Amino acid sequence: LVATLAPTIGPTVGGYISHAMSWHWLFLVNVVPGILVATAAWSLIDFDKPNLKLFSKFDWWGLAGMAAFLGCMEYVLEEGPNNDWLQDQAVFICAIIMTIGAVIFFWRVFSAEEPIVDLKAFSNINFAFGSLFSFVIGIGLYGLTYLYPVFLGRIRGYDSMMIGEALFVSGLAMFFTAPISGILSSKMDLRLMMMIGFFGFATGTWWMTHLTADWDFYELLIPQILRGCSMMLCMVPINNIALGTLPPDRLKNASGLFNLTRNLGGAVGLALINTVLIDRNAFHYARLAEHVQWGSAEAQQKLQNMTMNFEQTAGLDATKAAISKLSGMVQQQASLLSFMDVFYMLTVLFATLGLFVL
Repeated sequence: LVATLAPTIGPTVGGYISHAMSWHWLFLVNVVPGILVATAAWSLIDFDKPNLKLFSKFDWWGLAGMAAFLGCMEYVLEEGPNNDWLQDQAVFICAIIMTIGAVIFFWRVFSAEEPIVDLKAFSNINFAFGSLFSFVIGIGLYGLTYLYPVFLGRIRGYDSMMIGEALFVSGLAMFFTAPISGILSSKMDLRLMMMIGFFGFATGTWWMTHLTADWDFYELLIPQILRGCSMMLCMVPINNIALGTLPPDRLKNASGLFNLTRNLGGAVGLALINTVLIDRNAFHYARLAEHVQWGSAEAQQKLQNMTMNFEQTAGLDATKAAISKLSGMVQQQASLLSFMDVFYMLTVLFATLGLFVL
């Protein structure tokens, strides 16, 4: 629950902090709690005495490969969509390092006596499919946490505080659904719970395919509630399915892998969403621009009316102002259509998963 709620209420808390103080405090606010937690852990947790002999068997090459692989992959996925992927030198270099790191990492995983990560947990079919579902949940969790603020900021012109207030609904829905999901998981088929959750999530994203530039808090209310409730209906049974049938000696390692799949899903999902937004925005802008040209009587009439309105403002070039505003309107509609495309994509993804669970 905590791991799932954190990225959901993050925009709300972050929006308030940014608005009340500055964005720097998004980082500085963690200093004091971090010191307190570190001190408490050092003082209160009963750690085992270190066995320094284990260093002789530690897989340093595996650790280095994993760090290069995952670290560079995060950078490539984060920066790639905005920098034309491998056309950017830094992204290209990181992609090469990522590939080399992946080769070293997987080589050590399958050849080392005591690998840094034990992938044998994936031989359990429940864990393998649970991790797959967790990966997709990461796409939905982090993807929508990213999409809503971008839509509200880019289309509606909201500031950080207003975005945070608008997105608080999802966190509340998840918070109140969590205990209900826990009860239901012991009383009904877990596959049925997952199906309801996936279809509920798909319904929420399908609802968003009808969005307009005028959508506000109340129009986003139902999709956010569906998102929050459906997320918890999915998360609880997925956790039980993935980790419930593993032997105790594999559980510790498997839980880390399971959490990693959700984070990887978020990283891949954000990269995919950004790529679709950029590509489809350019596509829709080009198509809309074809109808906003001098040969279009409707476009000329619209431009003329806007020019007449701007002529009432002294010291302003009415024609340039009208053209600029008309271009902005086309850009806004292109952005809006690209958001709709992403929501269509997510709808198909989660509806397909809902059918797959059956």
